[in-house]
Amino acid sequence: MAVTTRLTWNEEKCLQKLLGNVSLSLLYKSSVHEHSIKNMLAQCNHQGSTITMIYSESDIFGVFLLEHYPEMGQDFSKPNSSFCFSLQNNETTKITTSFLSTSLKITDKKLTFCFSNDEISVSLCPEKYSVYIHGMLRNQLGISYFSKYLEYEVFRVEGIKNEAGYVHRITGATKYRNRLLEDLRAYKPSADLVPEIRILLLGPVGSGKSSFFNSVKSIFHGHLTRQATVGSDITSITEMYRIYSVKDGKEGNPLPFMLCDSMGLDEKEGVGLCMGDIPHILKGCTPDRYQFNPHQPITPRHPNFIISPSLKDRIHCVAYVLDINSINNLSSKMVAKFRQVQKEVLNCGIAQVALLTKVNNYHSVLQNNFLNMTESVTSQSQVMNLHKMLNIPLSNILMVENYASEWELDPLKDILILSVLRQMLRAADDFLEDFPLEETGEILGMSQLCM
Repeated sequence: MAVTTRLTWNEEKCLQKLLGNVSLSLLYKSSVHEHSIKNMLAQCNHQGSTITMIYSESDIFGVFLLEHYPEMGQDFSKPNSSFCFSLQNNETTKITTSFLSTSLKITDKKLTFCFSNDEISVSLCPEKYSVYIHGMLRNQLGISYFSKYLEYEVFRVEGIKNEAGYVHRITGATKYRNRLLEDLRAYKPSADLVPEIRILLLGPVGSGKSSFFNSVKSIFHGHLTRQATVGSDITSITEMYRIYSVKDGKEGNPLPFMLCDSMGLDEKEGVGLCMGDIPHILKGCTPDRYQFNPHQPITPRHPNFIISPSLKDRIHCVAYVLDINSINNLSSKMVAKFRQVQKEVLNCGIAQVALLTKVNNYHSVLQNNFLNMTESVTSQSQVMNLHKMLNIPLSNILMVENYASEWELDPLKDILILSVLRQMLRAADDFLEDFPLEETGEILGMSQLCM
């Protein structure tokens, strides 16, 4: 008979994501392999990194250990990378973690984790179905007091790097990612001038505009999605102007921002996005699902042309999307086209950022605290060349690695994508705060600007 875990599918997925999309294999289950340290070690010795799960009536508690379980009677006193965590199930599964500098001791009766001062942090006695968790640890993890457990299980963790720093970083990344999500869910546009921010994605064919929208949507939905068609064809895959909203989950409410996807720029005239369409898009005259014509821009004669757009219809931030690997090889014609676009953006006073995609070394882009990009990244030739080319401040040159062929979300990749989105929203807020007061009415009378 197959041995199955008490963890739900969702709880197991959360644990896998916490450690960087690892695999978990159930090695030991106390109700099946008997409540015995000896039997547990027989199943779990020399299996590499493990997670020990302890279940009570009301709580789920766990301990991650990076190294092998020690032999019976052996003091595992050298510093090791371990952490305790708890799983809470409300509307979603939440994991709370606490890092420990511990030593591990095993006797034939008891499994004990000790703090650096030899004070016991966690102790498990299978024969008595008893467990002790230090009060400070219970408070940090938000679990109630319990002395008897229902069951405990041990999993092998497969696919994790055997590096102490990596474990701390990947689990810290998950926590920081969740904080970013909370911040973005709580975001409101500056001064409540508009209900949602509109961010326009502009860039060459295949630079990753549609992929960025798909990546943002995937993170908020909790799984990978492919709503916008993507590709790397010579000609643009996106031929319609799309104004995408993003919901907070499949059944959730729309979030207060929209990503506007456009046809790809091309250095050749009559190919790609028509330059005459740019001012109409920026000023909110172009409707959703407008079919682009590379040879002719939209005109007021179009049946869905927005004659008098309000502030909420306008673009509030423009993101120039570029493949980082193409920056140093951009042709003079493409550079000239970007400067032509930028002139229109500056004439409208709209905020602008640059978004570099396809960053292969995305794990090393951010500092260990995830707050800023590393100096080695910001000093790369591609970043400096783009800074000189478009005179965009280094703080507004952003980097991501979009989701492409992956099946699962990656917390480090999510942090980059969410941090970029947050910077775009902050730039849009700056635009709104600087917008002339006399033009902030519901109807701005902008028909002359769009003619």
